[in-house]
Amino acid sequence: MDDLLFLAHRIPYPPNKGDKIRSFHLLDYLSTRYRVHLGAFVDSPADLVHRDVVREYCASVWLGRLSPRRAKLRSLTGLLTGEALTLPYYRGSTLPAWIRDVTRDQAIRRVLVYSSAMAQFVIGPEFASMRRVIDFVDMDSDKWRQYSLSQRFPLSWIYRRESRRLLAFERTVATRFDTSLFISPQEAALFAQSSGVEPSSLRVLRNGVDTAYFSVDPARPSPFMTSGPHLVFTGAMDYWANVEGVEWFVESILPAIRHAIPGVEFHIVGMNPAPRVQGLARTPGVRVTGGVPDIRPYVQHASVVVVPLRIARGIQNKVLEAMSMARPVVATTQALEGISATDGQNVRQADDPNAFAHRVIEILTSEEGARLGGAARALIERDFVWEASLRQLDEVLNGD
Repeated sequence: MDDLLFLAHRIPYPPNKGDKIRSFHLLDYLSTRYRVHLGAFVDSPADLVHRDVVREYCASVWLGRLSPRRAKLRSLTGLLTGEALTLPYYRGSTLPAWIRDVTRDQAIRRVLVYSSAMAQFVIGPEFASMRRVIDFVDMDSDKWRQYSLSQRFPLSWIYRRESRRLLAFERTVATRFDTSLFISPQEAALFAQSSGVEPSSLRVLRNGVDTAYFSVDPARPSPFMTSGPHLVFTGAMDYWANVEGVEWFVESILPAIRHAIPGVEFHIVGMNPAPRVQGLARTPGVRVTGGVPDIRPYVQHASVVVVPLRIARGIQNKVLEAMSMARPVVATTQALEGISATDGQNVRQADDPNAFAHRVIEILTSEEGARLGGAARALIERDFVWEASLRQLDEVLNGD
């Protein structure tokens, strides 16, 4: 087997949130074809217990502890240097020395970088002879632009600045690396338009779903204590886009649903709920679970899975997982980006609060849910299987 350097901004295990789901599947696939040398940061002490699991996939591993608080302070140096704040956030470790040593000692000729911030460690001329592939996943710079639109000064100014500076860095990376990967055609097209980078160097590598894992099990018990109906949202609940989405749902959409169907409960299921999310539990009909050992019981027994995201980039795993478990999904246009779903056929789509509430009520008061769920599962089995997507890595890493 040839050797390959794989850099990730976060340890790719356990696959329990969006970015780690994708990075884990990349690692799993690469480990069957290369001797993988992994360099990654660990920003949660709880993830350190998974070091030995990760090592089973790799020939060598560098894991660096990263304190989010210190990293945020370190990122402020970008205001002095004129660069994107994202870049110094990941500096100050022994990672560059490890990369230098392992690439020299193992004569590594290929590198896969996961997320734009990690590209800074192999962007120099000393790595120019390597086959370099960057998995941008989605366009981080545009995410900061979206954040700026909903914030007041000075955050609005900081986020606009970050969007501009990070786009400039993303452009540099894409022009120096051999291939840039994106999660959907929409993300690739947006990047080409925004950056001016030649589209021929951009490729789409879609997310997939483990359809065996995310499938209905008749023996799986319901986690709900009441008869419902039950609406479910899943996700990391310290992630700002998720926080904003559930707040909007509770404040602007749920009242109309509960007026029509008083027994409805809304369950916010996910780790690390921010104080604003915890506060939503004081609203009648809202339940905040925090982290759970397994989200599948909540998804399987949901009457409707709702995805009210107004800030989103790329493909939402929460949507794919719910569809794989044959649940009816009501989501915004943003949340359905990159998913070949059709409103009324395999999902319901709405961006206006009244329309969103109406779609949910329609499903709860009719037989539409079973039809939507069956069609959703069929779409996942056709278009979103990991193995089909990951085979493209062979081509891009070999220059085919």
